[in-house]
Amino acid sequence: MGKNRLEAFSDGVLAIIITIMVLEMKVPHGVDWQTLKTLLPVFFSYVLSFIYVGIYWNNHHHLFHAVKQVSGGVLWANLHLLFWLSLLPFVTGWMGENHFSSLPTALYGSVLLMAGTAYWILVHCIIATEGKDSLLAKAVGKDVKGVISVVVYAVAIPLAFVNIPLAQIGYIAIALMWLIPDRRIEKTLSETHH
Repeated sequence: MGKNRLEAFSDGVLAIIITIMVLEMKVPHGVDWQTLKTLLPVFFSYVLSFIYVGIYWNNHHHLFHAVKQVSGGVLWANLHLLFWLSLLPFVTGWMGENHFSSLPTALYGSVLLMAGTAYWILVHCIIATEGKDSLLAKAVGKDVKGVISVVVYAVAIPLAFVNIPLAQIGYIAIALMWLIPDRRIEKTLSETHH
């Protein structure tokens, strides 16, 4: 099967996720700086989630540049990823509205953990479809960044009940690590074309 419909659908879902997140930021009823200050937790949680959605969109785009075809398994793996990402507006809003309390912060990390796991599953479904000698298999390699991400999320989730700022630093650190798009795929595609 071709990959164009999967890419278009995924782009649409991610755009809707961002739209829902921004609509969760309610317009304040005051006109002074103090009113805006009360919205800072909601704004910061939105910024972090916007960055995460951007990271997933960017890496998804790079990922499907290396893909020639998709299977039914790849379609379902992609939907699995979109399911977890679609929960970001809820956990983002809950965490921001409750000023980064323990349970909302832990649940936010749980959604990040599941989205990261779903992305890993998607990559490996594609590799299973295209073969172990495919461009993607060569580009992904050992996926050290992916493993580090999952480990940090797994540590930060229970840490949210002990030290919320450290859990948040974990989520921010992983976002910063992935902010630069995954160059492995670009590099492998470039080497193949030369």
